[in-house]
Amino acid sequence: MKLSALAKGIEAVIVSIEDEDLSVKLYEMGCLPGEKVKVENIAPFGDPIAITVSGYKLCIRKQEATSVLIKLDISEGN
Repeated sequence: MKLSALAKGIEAVIVSIEDEDLSVKLYEMGCLPGEKVKVENIAPFGDPIAITVSGYKLCIRKQEATSVLIKLDISEGN
């Protein structure tokens, strides 16, 4: 599943980032494989997306979010 498809309020775990160039940027911002990520808010037209990752809030473009592969965090019941 891609981060761009995650609904507001749902928590997931980052599996990988498909875009190699983008992965460096996102890794520096704490979007590492194994980190929990939660969609906090989605702009009216779907771009950007506000997420919580590594203990802080971050806004990323929907195009960037489509490169982030996630899995639902079943330990939280999601």
